[in-house]
Amino acid sequence: MNSISDVDETRRQFLLYLLSTGSLASIPGCSSTVQSTPGIPKELPPGRSIFELDGDVRVNNKPATLQTLIRLGDVVETGEDSYVIFVVNKDAFILRSSGTMSFPEPVPSPTVTPTAFNLDKGKALSVLASRKTRIVTPNAVVGIRGTGVYLETQPDLSYLCTCYGVADLAPADNPGITETIEATHHDEQRYILTDPNIQNRIQPAPFVNHDDQELLLIETLAGRTPPCSVPKTVTRTRPQYR
Repeated sequence: MNSISDVDETRRQFLLYLLSTGSLASIPGCSSTVQSTPGIPKELPPGRSIFELDGDVRVNNKPATLQTLIRLGDVVETGEDSYVIFVVNKDAFILRSSGTMSFPEPVPSPTVTPTAFNLDKGKALSVLASRKTRIVTPNAVVGIRGTGVYLETQPDLSYLCTCYGVADLAPADNPGITETIEATHHDEQRYILTDPNIQNRIQPAPFVNHDDQELLLIETLAGRTPPCSVPKTVTRTRPQYR
């Protein structure tokens, strides 16, 4: 029997193939009504973490450049009207404006699920290598396995789109309230609410604020290149990364 990682990686490669050939253009979240962009770049080379940045971007409270390395244990921040696109090991990210992400060093314990990253505030798109890990926001904990995830966090809720893969959702203060999402292509979005007095703290949500070109971009930067060249017909539904 195939392992979860094998199944997740097969699903990921199949989706990337469909995206790169334009086969998903008619599915919600994959519009082709805006101008097209050039082909996706290659994997980010060794010794590079940041692919692109604009505005006020800081790593460990120091201004970042394209030469700045981002490692486990670091904190990445963006100011207003800023963004950064980067890779940490085999995970890749777009952190939009006014955001803070941190990357905890792994805890050497077989009973503790490692945290891929904390999204302390803001909006972020992520694609993570196939493994069992989790994402933490101030009001949600998301267990994942080989997943593309878009997150937004606010004081009263976190928003989650499982772009593909498997995600286990729970409020940060009540792990007994859970929902498992298994998605192929933006199938399910959820709000995870902060208020403990609300009866249904995990609620359906709309698809917002990210697109498939962004997923293709960061998957490729992490070295998971689609099995065919990406044509110019792959389009953006968002005018900018912020």
